[in-house]
Amino acid sequence: MTVFPSIDIAQTTPTGGAIARMVMAHYALGDVAHCVLMRRGFNQVYELRFADGRQAVARLCADRPRGAPNTAYETAMLWHLKAAGAPVAAPLAARDGAASIDLPLPEGPRPLVLFEHLPGEWPGESVPDTEATGRGLALLHDLAQGYAGPPSLYQLDLPDLLRAPLQQLCAAPAMDDGLRADYSALAGRLDARITALRPTLTRVACHGDCHGANNFMTDGPDGTRVASFFDFDDTGPGLLAYELCVYLWNNLPRKVDGVLDEAGLTRWRHYLAGYRSVRPLAQADVDAIAAFLAVRQFWIMGETAGRYATWGTQTMPTSQLRSVLKVMEYWESFKTPE
Repeated sequence: MTVFPSIDIAQTTPTGGAIARMVMAHYALGDVAHCVLMRRGFNQVYELRFADGRQAVARLCADRPRGAPNTAYETAMLWHLKAAGAPVAAPLAARDGAASIDLPLPEGPRPLVLFEHLPGEWPGESVPDTEATGRGLALLHDLAQGYAGPPSLYQLDLPDLLRAPLQQLCAAPAMDDGLRADYSALAGRLDARITALRPTLTRVACHGDCHGANNFMTDGPDGTRVASFFDFDDTGPGLLAYELCVYLWNNLPRKVDGVLDEAGLTRWRHYLAGYRSVRPLAQADVDAIAAFLAVRQFWIMGETAGRYATWGTQTMPTSQLRSVLKVMEYWESFKTPE
């Protein structure tokens, strides 16, 4: 038998068969007939189908640049939302009632969470789907009130959204001294600007990643489009202006002087209209949305920079860092469209 030396492992990818065996051992859901890796991103996500036809989604959580998975808060919040009537993919409890199980892996134990399978389709670009997404997000914010479970390990605020990601970004192998100085200067300006605004800004229990593709659409009994939400990996208490900026950030062109075209502007307005149909939006929060566009970009780049051990150094090359900086500097002067 070949004996291998001890090797440090950044992140393993178990097979679908391995996940199926763990699920059958720890969940009272019957035999798994099908299990396959569906997506590998911040975590690894698996599609499961059981012998009786039921479906589920399993997420193998990974440590993030910010730290350990926020599993206790996320799962407790989802159970709270589900009990309050929110259309969300709630966790499925293990045989012992636990919200997750630990998988023993070479890099150390990692939590595996099983979620309900949501029916539906990706949102289209239609007005009903866009308004339903905004309306659904507002409903989540309303129904999250009264949550009394485990506290979140992270806040969607400047320390976790901007300051820590800047450190990860500055340590990236593709950074040079000039770029490091420019990114630090931009982050400092954003930090000062948002810190001055913070006393006027609303805080909510954020989904954290509502960019328009983390929800499925179905038709309600009256034909109204209904948005059901999943992927709460980035959930946590935080600033409403950041939560809303994520949809705008995802729709903006990635170029200097890039603005929403007429179709994009229409979607954005109906997204806000859908939100306002459930919850009021203070003007201070709306005005602050644009200030968070570059913060969102810092966050995603910090997440990427913290994953060089698994994603490689060429995921974000120096040339890309230069071009993205120019776009972020342009976003500094962007005004929230209404």
